[in-house]
Amino acid sequence: MENIWILAQGIEEPTGITAESVTEQETSTTVATDPNAVTNTRSPQSRFPSLILLGVMFLIMYLFLFRGPQKQKQQRKKLIQSLKKNDRVLTAGGIIGTIVDIKDEEVVLKVDEANNTKVRVLPGAISKNMSEEKS
Repeated sequence: MENIWILAQGIEEPTGITAESVTEQETSTTVATDPNAVTNTRSPQSRFPSLILLGVMFLIMYLFLFRGPQKQKQQRKKLIQSLKKNDRVLTAGGIIGTIVDIKDEEVVLKVDEANNTKVRVLPGAISKNMSEEKS
């Protein structure tokens, strides 16, 4: 404190600021910046809202990362199981055809009526049943 007064001897002291008020401000700032004082005043109840927020974030992550793909997988499985003869379908490659025959591991599509062109594809390659959309 004496060092500050030596440096400031040539400067006029503003009104209202005294050595006592400076020491009071210093002590109040040291109490406020003490990390133990802040952690001791925090109660266990103040952690509850942050736990709720964390739980909500995990729920949203579950819905976007896990539930969405599961629903799509179920819909795709349902689509493949509902295929029947004479359904008009669209493959993942963009080929539109009519189902002629369905076996366990392949589906035969009639692509061209004039030349009687048939294509064999895997059931997983069928992306859309166009017959159901018209109904």
